Amino acid sequence: MTRFYKLSGGGNDFIALVEPEYQPEAKTMRRWCRRGVSLGADGLFLLRQTSSGVAMEYFNSDGRPATLCINATRCAARLAEHLSWAGPRLVVGTDAGDFGAELLDSTTASVEAPLPSFPPRLTRLELGSDSLEGWSTEVGVPHFVSVIGEGLDNLDVDSLGARARSHPTFGAEGTNVDFIHLPSASRMSIRSFERGIEGETLACGTGVLAAVAIAVGELGHRLPIEVTTRSGCRFEVDGETENKAIRRWTLAGDARVVAEGILLEGADALIEGADKADSKSDPC
Repeated sequence: MTRFYKLSGGGNDFIALVEPEYQPEAKTMRRWCRRGVSLGADGLFLLRQTSSGVAMEYFNSDGRPATLCINATRCAARLAEHLSWAGPRLVVGTDAGDFGAELLDSTTASVEAPLPSFPPRLTRLELGSDSLEGWSTEVGVPHFVSVIGEGLDNLDVDSLGARARSHPTFGAEGTNVDFIHLPSASRMSIRSFERGIEGETLACGTGVLAAVAIAVGELGHRLPIEVTTRSGCRFEVDGETENKAIRRWTLAGDARVVAEGILLEGADALIEGADKADSKSDPC
């Protein structure tokens, strides 16, 4: 039996283990994150208390580690407060560095974000019968951002995103893919396909940041920008810019603890058809 917390960051949902005695195997994390047949989540993080705040290790739902998940980072700050480990301001350590976080109210958390790793690169992808133009950038993890017109709501994100995610341009590891619509200078809608989850998610924090970086640096928009994700939750990106270059920024949005409990043996059961990535020799 394993004690867990369940959190949501604007539609991104996570399983969290607090001060775990051991790190679960990748196949165990995959099984816990399966929707419908287990607890279900976009990812899982391990949270530990440190002298300066907290440290987290993040894993996507495929059980593989990811350098950064901004929404999980905001949720880690919320969980630290829930555990009485910290007050409204704290530092969250991640594999991408340490980031200051602030709990703005009972459901909203803000986090300082890493700046893009390199200037955006305009890229055109040939995807069989489709083509897609956008910008490649990296905010902790790689993203490809494409501007879509009024048809964003009807876009087949799972199909188009999957093909773009694995395009040879992005190497063996691939990229996250974000489709955005800009109805005004200060508002944006976004839909994101996340690698490691291999499908559209209801929200993606680093995707929001990557999209705002393109809006500011390439399209001439200004901070703050309000971003609506697939979940319907709104995020705000604010900060300081200089000659269209972002010098400092924060991401604020919904972050809450929604449940705690015990993961029982059934959460880790092998289910034929749901465990394609796992060894078929595992016992049922």
